[in-house]
Amino acid sequence: MLRYAIIPVTPFAQNCSLLWCDETLQAAVVDPGGDLPRIEAAIAKHGVKLTQILLTHGHIDHVGGCGDLAQKYALPIEGPQREEAFWLDALSEQGRMFGFPAVSAVVPTRWLDDGDTIHIGNQTLSVIHCPGHTPGHVVFYSAAAKLAIVGDVLFAGSIGRTDFPRGDHASLIHAIRNKLFPLGDDIDFIPGHGPMSDFGTERRSNPYVADSA
Repeated sequence: MLRYAIIPVTPFAQNCSLLWCDETLQAAVVDPGGDLPRIEAAIAKHGVKLTQILLTHGHIDHVGGCGDLAQKYALPIEGPQREEAFWLDALSEQGRMFGFPAVSAVVPTRWLDDGDTIHIGNQTLSVIHCPGHTPGHVVFYSAAAKLAIVGDVLFAGSIGRTDFPRGDHASLIHAIRNKLFPLGDDIDFIPGHGPMSDFGTERRSNPYVADSA
C-alpha cells in the first residue's frame, strides 16, 4: 500500500507530503518548501529511504527547500510540467519577495506531462496536468490508494488563487471539474494548505466548483 505523512512547512503552513511504499519502504517527498530538519525527522520516524522529490508547481512555499534537499541526498526531481519553468526561473525573486532565505536553484531531472507515471517502490502514481493556479501545475494520483496530492489546485471549501502571473480561473475550474472530479467521489486529497477532504464533499459543497455552483 501507499502510505503518507503530512509535514507542514514554511510560514505558509504548506503541506509537504512524505509518500512511501510499505513493501519496499522507498519514499518520495512532495513539495519540500523548506524546514528541511522537519522533513528529515519525518523520514527518520517512519524508517523509509528517500529516493526522489516530486513537485506540483513552482511557488516558493512548495519548492524552497527542494534544491538543498536534492543536493544533500543526490535525489532526482520529478515535475512539474514544463510550463512551470516560468516560476522556477524566478525562484530567487520569489525568495526576496516573500522573505525566504537564500534559495538554491531548482532544475527538474524530468519535466512531467499529463498521463506520465511515477513509481515509488511498488506503487504507481499517475500525473495529471491541472493548469490554472499556475500554468504547469500537476497533480499526483494513486488509484490503488484512492488518494490525490493536488497542491494548490483545490482546497477543502476553496480553490487555488488565479491572480498570480499566468493564472487562469477558467482553466482551473475546468481542470477540477473535468480531470479531478471524474476520478470519483471517494478519492481523498491532500491539498497544498489546510485539511484534507475528498472529491465528493467538494462536488457537493465547495462554493466554487460544486455541481450547483
